Amino acid sequence: MTEHGAGSDGPDARAGDEPPEDEPDWRREFAEEARAERPDLARLCLLVGAVADPTVTRHVIDEAEIELDRLAGLIPYATRSTGAWAAELAALLGHREGFEGVPADYQRLESSLLHEVLRRRRGLPILLSVVWMEVARRAGAPVYGLGLPGHFVVGFGDPADLNLADPFSGGRPLTGADAELLVASATGESFDRSMLRPAEPGAIVLRVLNNIRAWAAPRPERSDVGLWAVELALLLPSHPARLRYERAELLVQRGEFLAGAAEMEAYARVMDAVDPESATTIRRRAQAARARLN
Repeated sequence: MTEHGAGSDGPDARAGDEPPEDEPDWRREFAEEARAERPDLARLCLLVGAVADPTVTRHVIDEAEIELDRLAGLIPYATRSTGAWAAELAALLGHREGFEGVPADYQRLESSLLHEVLRRRRGLPILLSVVWMEVARRAGAPVYGLGLPGHFVVGFGDPADLNLADPFSGGRPLTGADAELLVASATGESFDRSMLRPAEPGAIVLRVLNNIRAWAAPRPERSDVGLWAVELALLLPSHPARLRYERAELLVQRGEFLAGAAEMEAYARVMDAVDPESATTIRRRAQAARARLN
């Protein structure tokens, strides 16, 4: 199961390539944070929301950060000694604060935007996991994110100990057998220990953007969402090269034939060295895009 949440009633992308001088340049800030020595996961996710939602202001982002700080302050200080992080976070976030997911969340854009997840207490597994991770980190917990195929969860302590919790289910504890079952039910794949490698902030944000792209792909009327999600992914230091071709296709889909064709030709030059046959096919598609201007 691919995690993707965005609905037709969700926020539109910010219009225009360059923001007015009196407005924040969210994309520039996203690129700078993504390339920082230690990227801030919460800030990156909030900046994704700022690009997605034209109503987001600096105040909205600050309020979201304050809410994460407030929630962290509610974790008993003694948890640093007891180490019962998963239980305390489940009690606070899953029960008292009501953070959890339901199937309908997969159809809403808000489920992929951190500021909306904090407001609604609903979201995709990966965004609810981001809330858990950021609250736990602020409280001093040894927390990490675990990007299992098809489902994102959180872990505490040594990854080898498999002290896992599922924020989408309100913090349900997971055993190693539970993790295997999650993977099998979501993808049909066999469980592999390599799946237990903690996810870095850049990889988490790329997965968030992948979810948004997956939702937008079958909805041509929301190609704007697919485009900004691809463009943000391209700003990450590590990303699949094929995203350049996906951006080109979206530009053509939106009627920007010359820009799309130019992007296709640039990608074809990259592909010449690794797959000449595919490069030839891409060049033909670029020619077809240019022909649509006639």
